[in-house]
Amino acid sequence: RGAECPWVCKAIMAAPPPSAPGDAAPPPPPLQYSLLLQHLVGDKRQPRVWDPAALGGIPCPPKSEEQKMVERVMESCPFKAALACVGGFVLGGAFGIFTAGIDTNVGFDPKDPYRTPTAKEVLKDMGQRGISYAKNFAIVGAMFSCTECVVESYRGKSDWKNSVISGCITGGAIGFRAGLKAGVIGCGGFAAFSAAVDYYLR
Repeated sequence: RGAECPWVCKAIMAAPPPSAPGDAAPPPPPLQYSLLLQHLVGDKRQPRVWDPAALGGIPCPPKSEEQKMVERVMESCPFKAALACVGGFVLGGAFGIFTAGIDTNVGFDPKDPYRTPTAKEVLKDMGQRGISYAKNFAIVGAMFSCTECVVESYRGKSDWKNSVISGCITGGAIGFRAGLKAGVIGCGGFAAFSAAVDYYLR
């Protein structure tokens, strides 16, 4: 007990004196706003995972690698250009056949204007016009879609400016074959048409 007494005495002496009932409580430690901001908007901020099932929505399972690969292919510029080319070919062919059907000069022979064209000649003329329109629409659709995809990838934004820029480039490239003036007119016309279509669709 004699050996333990110095340690006990030291512990009693080091202990803080008991506070009297009338003494004020020690002040709380100051709030460190820097640590709070780090947890709210800083590096220590934990990402919040939204669960659609908890919000009343339909739970969505995680995407597999095959689904991600298909999405990357469908969002690529070559796929968009090919899809626009096919769509333009079909739309142009239908438009060409429609215009040929309402044209009274289909199958008309300038050497013999009084001769009535046969059904075979009318169908042949309609097919030729449909193929011609289909090729033109396919080229324009592929050029516009590919240009818009490249512009959107370069700018990193998806807004109406992409349609205007791609329309100007496409129209200028098509009209430039007939001269500089035709290229400028084609650029302005396609840009205005693209802006109007984009404004209507959005």
